[in-house]
Amino acid sequence: MGVELRRGPVPGSDRVLTHDALAFVADLQRRFGASRLDLLQRREDRQAEIDAGVRPDFLIASRDVRAADWTVAPAPPDLDDRRVEITGPAEPKMMINALNSGARVFMADLEDSLSPTWANVVGGQAALADAVRQTLTFESPEGKAYRLGDTTATLVVRPRGWHLVESGMLVDGAPVSASLFDFGLFLFHCGAESLRRGSGPYLYLAKLESHHEARLWNEVFVHGQVALDIPRGSIRATVLIETILAAFEMDEILYELREHAAGLNAGRWDYLFSGIKKLRAWPELTVPDRAQLTMTVPFMRAYTDLLVRTCHRRGAHAIGGMAAFIPNRRDPAVTDVALAKVRDDKERESRDGFDGTWVAHPDLVPVALQVFDGVLGAAPNQKGRLREDVSVETDALLDLSVPGGAVTEAGVRANIRVALAYLDSWLRGVGAAAIDNLMEDAATAEISRSQL
Repeated sequence: MGVELRRGPVPGSDRVLTHDALAFVADLQRRFGASRLDLLQRREDRQAEIDAGVRPDFLIASRDVRAADWTVAPAPPDLDDRRVEITGPAEPKMMINALNSGARVFMADLEDSLSPTWANVVGGQAALADAVRQTLTFESPEGKAYRLGDTTATLVVRPRGWHLVESGMLVDGAPVSASLFDFGLFLFHCGAESLRRGSGPYLYLAKLESHHEARLWNEVFVHGQVALDIPRGSIRATVLIETILAAFEMDEILYELREHAAGLNAGRWDYLFSGIKKLRAWPELTVPDRAQLTMTVPFMRAYTDLLVRTCHRRGAHAIGGMAAFIPNRRDPAVTDVALAKVRDDKERESRDGFDGTWVAHPDLVPVALQVFDGVLGAAPNQKGRLREDVSVETDALLDLSVPGGAVTEAGVRANIRVALAYLDSWLRGVGAAAIDNLMEDAATAEISRSQL
């Protein structure tokens, strides 16, 4: 039946959707599509078990992996210092501002902060190809020109998760996996070129729920590198630990990806959403207002401490969570209070052993840099801090209660308002939305919805 595009031409499609690029994506779909569907069925089966009262736990079958002494591959030079990473959708203006921001790494997002219109996903790939080649430009409707500077952040790309499809492309009559679509086009157009320029095809992997899903990604990486004559191990992937089930399999996830692993990241809102969703049938589950779910509540501390310990034991980077505040130049007092909170959050992360952190706005880069510079100095990371003081038991991850926490009318109203505001933005094709001085993406809508 072959390959069929179900959308018309959009800017960039002549460069991105070439015959050979689409053939590569189709090959990935035919090789790995069935395995992906099997893994999604495993998710449903696991959810049914949890609904029936089976408690998630550290796996007995893989305890030898957790006990063994092994490490992931050493980081490439341009991924060794990740003290501040900035994130944003794969859109030209935001990419240029982020790449020029002074952050060490920029995560160009094809996932939660990019509304997946055909124009956005194809245009995002075109912008990535231009960014890798240092030719990315943008001109605003007012005539302001944007160009890349001489020194830019290391580019990392986040494809969509295993659970999503790209309905704009059919392979043998069925929609292609959005993960394979995003990854395949990026590797085809940018993999060899990024290596030629002294970097590499670097990725963030979203929404993994098990080490089996990491194993499938590794198989995709190995095949993709062989098919495109890219040296094995060139791809490096950082996994977002943003599901509660993945928190029990951090060692195993790194092990499956060990020749391609770059680290783990603590994804706050999606992790919280996952906990509520996965444990939804438990009568004892009561989660307080979203504003009370800070990174210092007990179950979030357990999760982040375990992440740092796991990463450093395995020689991988541990990257902290998002500072989503957007400075309000019309209200300096609000900005000052928010920046103080951002600074406190980054100081906590740096003290806990994280090697770097995320910010959503260029104005936050200097704040986070100052904090991590003070801890790291000239060192690229603090992977030598093994956090052997950390010991996390199953209950510490599963008990989502918050001492003194409560569900309030104000919290319910906030969830309704934010969810509707974000959905309005998303349906208009804008996946990164400024709401209440915060840069919000789909993760915020998910936790707001799940709490309601």
